[in-house]
Amino acid sequence: MKKPQIVLIIAVLAIVGYLYVQPVKGLQKAEDANHADTRAAAPAAQAQATILSVEQVSETAKNVIGQSLAAPITELEGKLKAADGDAKKDIEKQLATKWDDVNQPGPAAFYYKSVAESDKTADAWITAGNHFNDAYKLTQDTTAQPTYLTNAVQCFEQARQLAPDNLDAKTGLGIAYVNGGAPSPMAGISLLLEVVKQDPTNRSANLNLGVFSMKSGQFEKAVERFKTVIAQKPELEPYFYLAESYKQLGRKKEAIEAYNKCKTMMPDPAFGQRIDEYIKELN
Repeated sequence: MKKPQIVLIIAVLAIVGYLYVQPVKGLQKAEDANHADTRAAAPAAQAQATILSVEQVSETAKNVIGQSLAAPITELEGKLKAADGDAKKDIEKQLATKWDDVNQPGPAAFYYKSVAESDKTADAWITAGNHFNDAYKLTQDTTAQPTYLTNAVQCFEQARQLAPDNLDAKTGLGIAYVNGGAPSPMAGISLLLEVVKQDPTNRSANLNLGVFSMKSGQFEKAVERFKTVIAQKPELEPYFYLAESYKQLGRKKEAIEAYNKCKTMMPDPAFGQRIDEYIKELN
């Protein structure tokens, strides 16, 4: 499997899988329509945690990317077993980068976390936390989700101890909380709302508030969030979510326009065919 193919698969999973494949238990409609962004119920992944190791996650990821791309990673893993000190840290950084290159945030997250434990900087903890959040977003394995969420929360809490006012740390922690890393998603929504209050155009906070609004059926709110994101940088993921939100609102013309925009951003025949099916349902 070539790298561009992997990138395509990851992008499609990020857009379609996160919203529709994973079980949605974290957000529900509430009675008060004036508090749309803070409507929440039980967390999404409060299952009994199965603690996964980096070796287990790496093995699964290798099956996804194939033997040829996995070979240099396996070689580095062998070197890591005999390394210590600065040499160990350097190999961990290489492994994190290698996993990033093949778009596998799960194993990369563990190595970034190990690097953060050595560097002890807010930026290093945020990088690790973001990868754990991404791993949660992309996986369909419900046994892996608690591991990713637990680690994401730990990383962002460490970052916030070092940099309490860092908006990236607050955003990442909010996302992890809403996904199930806290007893109530309300705690995460509150953090994300604090971020957009300080930075109204914050991409990550607005994108995730939009997704969480979709999951709780608040599509008008979602539309505004995605339009804010797109106004800064038009990208495939927010455009797809915008199209879906318009579809749920019955705004067929706007939905079709947004779907067609998605096709121009990912000119892949298989993806285009899937989008055409969505459009056909609207006509």
